[in-house]
Amino acid sequence: MFDKSQLMRGTLEGCILKIISLEVTYGYEIMLKLTGYGFTDIREGTIYPLLVRLEKKDLIYGEFKPSPLGPSRKYYFITKSGKEALNSFEAYWQSISVAVTKILSLEVK
Repeated sequence: MFDKSQLMRGTLEGCILKIISLEVTYGYEIMLKLTGYGFTDIREGTIYPLLVRLEKKDLIYGEFKPSPLGPSRKYYFITKSGKEALNSFEAYWQSISVAVTKILSLEVK
């Protein structure tokens, strides 16, 4: 069996960068968007370590802002390096997804 968590982690990092590149957002909202797009197994315990990892790589940065519904929330912004990493991820994903689709569509002889 393959290591699903390794494949998922890298994929989620790219998807999180894309979501943050489109709008400033916070962790729980990112999780809701991911589940809405079909990542049904995603939990907050998965998202927050990835956000910390992306921050440590200087691909995103977080800033606490007041929330209309209670305590302050940490909102995430993409950095210039994050945009570059996202562009690389998108290009690589396009090429690898084409190759994987071709291979998985092969018929058993």
